[in-house]
Amino acid sequence: MLSLHNTKCECGHQNAVGTVLCESCGKPLMEDAENDAPLEMRYDGVARRSQKSNPNPIDKIWNFFSSVKIAVYLIVITLVTAMLGTIYPQEGSFLNNFKPSVYYEETYGLPGKIYYKLGLSHTYDSWWFITLLVMIGTSLVICSLDRVLPLYRALSKQQIRKHLRFINRQKAVYSGQLEGDAEEWVKQFSAHLKKKHYKIHTDGTAMLAEKNRFSRWGPYINHIGLILFLLAILARSLPGWQMDSYVSIPDGDTVQIEGTNYFVKNEKFSVEYYKDEELPPELKGTIRAKRYETAAILYKCTENCGDNAAGEPVLKEIKKQEILVNHPLKYDGIKLYQFDYDVTPKLKSVSPVLINKETGESYGPFELPMKDAPLDYTLGPYKMKLAANYMEFGIGEDGEPVTLSRDPNAPAFIFLITGPGLPEKGQPYIYFPMQKDKEKFDQDKLNASIADKLEIKVNGMENVHFAEASTYLNVRKDKALTYVWYGAAISMLGLLLGSYWQHRRIWLRIDDGKLSLGAHTNKNWYGMRADVAYALRKSGIDVDPKSLDNGGNNA
Repeated sequence: MLSLHNTKCECGHQNAVGTVLCESCGKPLMEDAENDAPLEMRYDGVARRSQKSNPNPIDKIWNFFSSVKIAVYLIVITLVTAMLGTIYPQEGSFLNNFKPSVYYEETYGLPGKIYYKLGLSHTYDSWWFITLLVMIGTSLVICSLDRVLPLYRALSKQQIRKHLRFINRQKAVYSGQLEGDAEEWVKQFSAHLKKKHYKIHTDGTAMLAEKNRFSRWGPYINHIGLILFLLAILARSLPGWQMDSYVSIPDGDTVQIEGTNYFVKNEKFSVEYYKDEELPPELKGTIRAKRYETAAILYKCTENCGDNAAGEPVLKEIKKQEILVNHPLKYDGIKLYQFDYDVTPKLKSVSPVLINKETGESYGPFELPMKDAPLDYTLGPYKMKLAANYMEFGIGEDGEPVTLSRDPNAPAFIFLITGPGLPEKGQPYIYFPMQKDKEKFDQDKLNASIADKLEIKVNGMENVHFAEASTYLNVRKDKALTYVWYGAAISMLGLLLGSYWQHRRIWLRIDDGKLSLGAHTNKNWYGMRADVAYALRKSGIDVDPKSLDNGGNNA
């Protein structure tokens, strides 16, 4: 940090503490008078808050985030963690429900288990990754404010007649004696610089020529774009701003898009395969999809839309479209992409009966769809209430029933049955529509307390209904994407301004016939030297551009 000292210049201008070059005349304020090395012109020597002496706690926080080194560290750490998140698939990229703790270990072994335990399986939604993004954004804001405000103040108050030490300690300088009218020579020299698109400001025999000042704001415009980009990324965590989920829809079914009031119906899924003669030799004899599509209808719920609604949802048709790969159905920011398909027949519904084993009487059949089954059934003297529905039944680590996917691969229903000979509060009964699941999970054993009294079963395959095919749609919604592109465009504009243009300035003054000239640019010193040599040559002073070098880095 810079220590407290008197920053009033001999020209009478009172500079802020920490100023290196007088904001008015440019005289160095904090260097040895014998020092002739080229001046450090970064931010034109103005004072910045991060250089404040005796910082308070808030200043220390400001100084931490205003450090470019800290910003680089944060970006590197974020990039590394983002790369680690790509080693294995993220949890949100799977089509079906699954148990991450089991999946990663079974699929990838010990590295997968460690990957999951470290929280890398949900990297981009984790609190620490979001914290890193917030810290980068904070650093960008503070870095910019710490530099752009003082720089703007310095550039907007430039004095035309600069101190001799300021001029003579630029990286490109010239000095020499002039004959004739000094003011006329300045006008002539200025006219040649105007041809190079410099803006000219004169004060008698002093001159300031400047062009492309706008390029100095390039890095800060870039920062604005990056800040908008980061805000848009963070906005994806807000409810309703971003969605990336999947729905499985058997032929003829209508399902709700989770988290919305929209429903989508699969009227008919169709797939066309390549003929054997259309395939290359190495693929002949294999089945390859050539085109697959879903005839879809998008509905919007207008009544009874909530989970606790009293009746069936009332749906209004919004849009009807064939959904193909890379040709999604789009409406109100939602996009439905054709993601996958399954032509294996899927169990859609069954029509079982309830049998009283003691009397041999049967009641029913009743319609039992695999999805969205009714909650209440009345079968003769018995009443059944659906207590739970599992699409793919399984037993969790805690011994409790769980569903392993959204598809009816091993459906199970738990009913609470009341009626003659049963407890008043009802008797639970678990029913597996598929015979293989009855045997696998031993349905009679699970229903031991009631299995000798009642049984739910299907009489004949005519009461089992299958969907010929199922389509898988990827549902996407991203309100933040527009702002991501805006941020990227603004950032690119800043990069272009800072990369393809250079801020060039030339100061000169003539004192008693002696010309003192200094020039500065933030990059491309060879172009800067060429501009000065050109204007001098046209004004009667022939110099070699290389002779203008005054040391330092002239890259």
